[in-house]
Amino acid sequence: MGTLYYGDSGTPIGIEDRALAHLKVAIITKLRRGESFTLSWRHTDDQARGRSTLWVHQSIPLRFVFDEPETPELSRKWIEDLMRSANSTGGVQLVPEQLDTDPIPTLEEQPVQVGVDVQEVEEAKTKAADDAKSA
Repeated sequence: MGTLYYGDSGTPIGIEDRALAHLKVAIITKLRRGESFTLSWRHTDDQARGRSTLWVHQSIPLRFVFDEPETPELSRKWIEDLMRSANSTGGVQLVPEQLDTDPIPTLEEQPVQVGVDVQEVEEAKTKAADDAKSA
């Protein structure tokens, strides 16, 4: 769980490391452009029920603290979603990452055979190539 410290408030904001890494990119991008905006999120289960909003401005101190020492791989789509919300009248909405769950497309010449061992497929290709050479 990462932490966002904003202004001189003594109340740290706990945000999961991966979400905080994506949020950091969106916030820094907006602030570099000199753009102020709001940042909103729903409270987690361990907090009082509700939601919070901050007014984010470049003159207010901001610090991101991550529990994990390594930077996670960032999702371009998630950053784009955060930036799109940042450019709306509602400001940045800390939304969950939308994972791509669409099926992976296959090529016609590479049919998917359920339950076939990869090794068997490779052996079949080699046998077919050998048969073609001897013909």
